[in-house]
Amino acid sequence: MKNNWESLAFPLPDDVRLLKDNGKWDDALDQIDFLLAKELPQGLKERLQLEKTIIGEQRREYTVPWDEAVQMMKEELLPSDKAPEEELFYYMRNGNALWHYNDGQICFHRRFFRTLVHTQPELQKRYMKAEKNDVEWREKLLLNSTIHDMQRDGYAARKIRARCVLKVEDDAFRPGETLRVHLPAPAVCEQVKSVRILKITPDPMYIAPEDYPSRTIYFAEAPEENHEYSVEFEIVNRVPYVRLDPDKVSAEQPDFHTEEQAPHILFTPYIRDLVKELAGGETNPLLKARAFYDFVTTKVRYTFMPAYYILENIPEYAAKNLSGDCGVQALLFITLCRAAGIPARWQTGLCAGPIEIDMHDWAQFYIAPYGWLFADCSFGGSAYRAGDTEKWNHYFGNLDPFRIIFNSEYEYEFDPPKLENRHDPYDNQIGEAEYEGHGLMGKEFDGWHELLSLEPVEDES
Repeated sequence: MKNNWESLAFPLPDDVRLLKDNGKWDDALDQIDFLLAKELPQGLKERLQLEKTIIGEQRREYTVPWDEAVQMMKEELLPSDKAPEEELFYYMRNGNALWHYNDGQICFHRRFFRTLVHTQPELQKRYMKAEKNDVEWREKLLLNSTIHDMQRDGYAARKIRARCVLKVEDDAFRPGETLRVHLPAPAVCEQVKSVRILKITPDPMYIAPEDYPSRTIYFAEAPEENHEYSVEFEIVNRVPYVRLDPDKVSAEQPDFHTEEQAPHILFTPYIRDLVKELAGGETNPLLKARAFYDFVTTKVRYTFMPAYYILENIPEYAAKNLSGDCGVQALLFITLCRAAGIPARWQTGLCAGPIEIDMHDWAQFYIAPYGWLFADCSFGGSAYRAGDTEKWNHYFGNLDPFRIIFNSEYEYEFDPPKLENRHDPYDNQIGEAEYEGHGLMGKEFDGWHELLSLEPVEDES
């Protein structure tokens, strides 16, 4: 049965909640099955069925016991004046090392150590397996140079050629059964006017319209042998530079994209109170949006996250734990804006350059007379922590040209729809695959991206 993800906003029964919060996974699942055997309101029934999926993923995410985590700190880091146990406890209390109870015992997230060495400069210096190359430094220099040119010229434009690939893992492949694949495809949007599909392998059944909010290439076949599904494409990304002036903000502002969107974009009492605190008595929507951006970029720590669908309210998670990755931060900014009556929406895909390529999420917000503006809270927060005020300010209102856009709406259905559960019910950056009666999850397929070329283009506007 396909899960109804909107039911994630519904409460769990107290007994299931207590068992889940203490990591009593099997007991929680038994209690859910016991309750599902009764006559229940449809909403509660859907919530419990969804929780079975969530618990299955959650127990796979939190797998590193305390002793094993301490041993990793000992073996992977050069010694410091603090004991590994003391250091781990410090990062645990500060929200940098995600953990959960597993049968009453503390277990850390499977990527907790990667989070620490990626986000904590003092640990990066002591990480014995750190790669000794200058890729990150070169990326930073090229990005800074591009931003300076963009501010000087009033725009930046890049032609990007890339390839996206999906393949089912061999142990999940079913020879001769119909496999449906939904591969992400670049879409036309505000900053991308030119999209060329160069090569698709194998031949697809359908390609969604180029301006579809969550564009995909759809395959349906019953292969006897496992193989890759891929698309090679070229886009031209032209991003204008906008100099924002609060005094030029129009008195009349639109009200589209200001609604709640269950299960995550919800105006809970805490979110409403936070909006009131951050906005104060400010009435200018641009200055209110800046207050929300400042909060997210200066107060919310960057942390690698578990699968989003195990989080019950992503923006509120970020606001109460003050941690989250790029998508979590973007959703918090979007929710704060919408709760304040400022139009805001999702935009995601790939950050493709200047050297490497990876998945990334950011936000858009609308201020008349400027129109749709950008807010990259992740890049902005990184710049703030590095003391780069210019870049911090740039990513409020502006972006860079190194983006490939797959999604311009959050939680949007594919065309054609996926029939079974999605690996990611909210976004699509690596693709989805399904057999009859079973949507493949993260460990059952692999998706990756390749940056083939990147070059400047002259302004044609």
